[in-house]
Amino acid sequence: MILGVSLKLYLDVASTEEWARRVADVARSSAAVQDGRVRLFVMPSFPAIPSVRHALLGSAVELGAQNLHWEDRGPYTGEVSGADLKTVGCTLVEVGHAERREHFGEGPDVVRRKLVAAVRNDLTPVLCIGERGEVSAPVAAEECVDQLESALADLADDAAADVIVAYEPVWAIGRPVPATTGHIRDVVEVLRANLAADPRIASSSVIYGGSAQGGMLSELGEAVDGLFLGRFAHDTGDLAEIIDEAASLR
Repeated sequence: MILGVSLKLYLDVASTEEWARRVADVARSSAAVQDGRVRLFVMPSFPAIPSVRHALLGSAVELGAQNLHWEDRGPYTGEVSGADLKTVGCTLVEVGHAERREHFGEGPDVVRRKLVAAVRNDLTPVLCIGERGEVSAPVAAEECVDQLESALADLADDAAADVIVAYEPVWAIGRPVPATTGHIRDVVEVLRANLAADPRIASSSVIYGGSAQGGMLSELGEAVDGLFLGRFAHDTGDLAEIIDEAASLR
């Protein structure tokens, strides 16, 4: 069971470091995190990565980044190299989030190139996909498969990639409530089948984001491999409860 947390740009560096210390304490006290039944990762803002890495030492919590550039080196002012992310302790990186697509104009070509860069640097891509409008599950699944296939299009035949797909309906991001259980199940089932049929994928998981919160895992059961959390994990007490919930299902 995978639980990921992206802090986006909500917390400053000092607040992020304090949050990470509390997360580390929660993780160390969780048998499920320590024995691997629950895989927990966090994605702070770039300036906070070094201090968060230090705060997480010995906790079994993995460190990820929210973005990367498609090239490792070159004249790319203000960008971040996947090679450097690996050097500073990251094991995962977010690719293709809806906010990156909308606010920074990251189209399908950019997403493809960033995903290849992640795999090239031995970073597990957390690929965010999701339908834009509130549509039926079959229509949503078709749109999401199109996004998935596009994002994976440039992977080499022998890529043997490990991929986490974060299914986040765009219309549900930031809302008080997530998509319905039935909708999530139907879309994730299609995504899993597509990933399982791709010989370039060594291992894959599909987690749900988009107002993900406590109680969802119990409702979804084995329909998903975990949750991608946002503001509902800012309170580490709430995060601890979700970890316990995940542990109870494994």
